[in-house]
Amino acid sequence: MPLVDGTTDDLAEVARAARAWHDGAALDDIRRVAPFVHLTGRFEVPDHDPARLTESEWQSLRQEAGELEYAWQETHRALIEAAHAEPALRALYPFTSHWALRFSTTTRPRLTPVGPCLAANSDGTYGVGRSPIGEDLGRFATAHEAVAQAVRQLPSGLGPVTLGG
Repeated sequence: MPLVDGTTDDLAEVARAARAWHDGAALDDIRRVAPFVHLTGRFEVPDHDPARLTESEWQSLRQEAGELEYAWQETHRALIEAAHAEPALRALYPFTSHWALRFSTTTRPRLTPVGPCLAANSDGTYGVGRSPIGEDLGRFATAHEAVAQAVRQLPSGLGPVTLGG
């Protein structure tokens, strides 16, 4: 997962960023030596607390959804926000696979997927399925309806997220 990203046409800036990374510079220091660098906010949790890592990943997904530039950006953003607003899903570690929103009871690097997959479709609808490309659990007009269906499909007794690996 990217800790930094960015765009530049200046190869020297890329080299400065790579050198700072190689030398073990802190993320903020990399940003200072290479201003094109954008900090994603991922994994900036020094104590590796699973709850804080989960919050960090949600923050990154929400930020990323707000910055994407593709045809169904608004639909995808609505799905991420609706899932984040639901406490049962917000308590799980979020990740994406094949553009589907998924959930885990463990953090990276060893995810333990749980529950259904949620997808924002290019026609403005939302799918819920057992696989990233399936809609066998329903197709919905709103993100909130899809999220409600996903919550109904969660197994009972899920505990707090733990470190994955």
